[in-house]
Amino acid sequence: MTQSLNPLRAFFRQPAIYIRLPSDGQFWPPGSIDMPVNRELPILPMTAMDEITYRTPDALFNGAAIVSVVQSCIPSIKNAWNMPNCDLNTILTAIRIASYGAMMEVDTTCEKCSTENNFELDLKNLLDTLEAPDFSESVKHGDLEIYFQSVGYEKQTEINLLQFEQQRVLAQLPNSDLTEEQKTKMLNDAIQAITKITVKAIRSSIVGIKTPQALVSEPDFIEDFLMNCDRQLYGEIRDHAIKIRAYDEFKPIKMKCSNCEHEYEQNFTLDTANFFGAAS
Repeated sequence: MTQSLNPLRAFFRQPAIYIRLPSDGQFWPPGSIDMPVNRELPILPMTAMDEITYRTPDALFNGAAIVSVVQSCIPSIKNAWNMPNCDLNTILTAIRIASYGAMMEVDTTCEKCSTENNFELDLKNLLDTLEAPDFSESVKHGDLEIYFQSVGYEKQTEINLLQFEQQRVLAQLPNSDLTEEQKTKMLNDAIQAITKITVKAIRSSIVGIKTPQALVSEPDFIEDFLMNCDRQLYGEIRDHAIKIRAYDEFKPIKMKCSNCEHEYEQNFTLDTANFFGAAS
């Protein structure tokens, strides 16, 4: 039986805005995104099901909610697990604008007089501040040249979950019934695990290391190298990876206190609480 087209299709949600990604489609594995010819992605508002998905704690914790909502609101994205971190905040901000409008209320406390201030933030202006780092910039050290990339959302989520687990272990240690010897062992194990996770995170930022003989791109070889290189080179690589990841975050917002007129900067993140904040 041939199924007829739904006569209500004309009233389905339509693109509310169009955006360009900071990466311009770089670092997306083949098949992960269908980039339009004009490089502008259409963004649909969230559905009621998307909101329910985004409010599910477990799905938020493991990243599944983000992936589901992104693929629902941006049909051009076929596999959101592969989206590079440098595009994540642009994508989430665009979905928020498409769903609730561009204006968002931001609550902040003056660092000078402790007055609570409420500001309206135009998220479209915030979008304009997001950009990708220059990944053509490498770290050169002797005969080595280290090249970097944006970390994918799936890998970053995996790293975040590993870090959370070790932080949870450390937080529970002081109040546990374990002996001091057991606590010391668990503390040392957790510290070693956190060190390995940190190395894994830095390795994820590296796309390849060029030697006089070859270009090494195997993740296991790169991770082994990071565990065994000298501290000076490791520090250079770590600092460059941190500099790159700073581009993934919003720049602080400049504020002016309504009471004392003190000007200060407020850090801003698009977390679950303000993602669903009431639109102005």
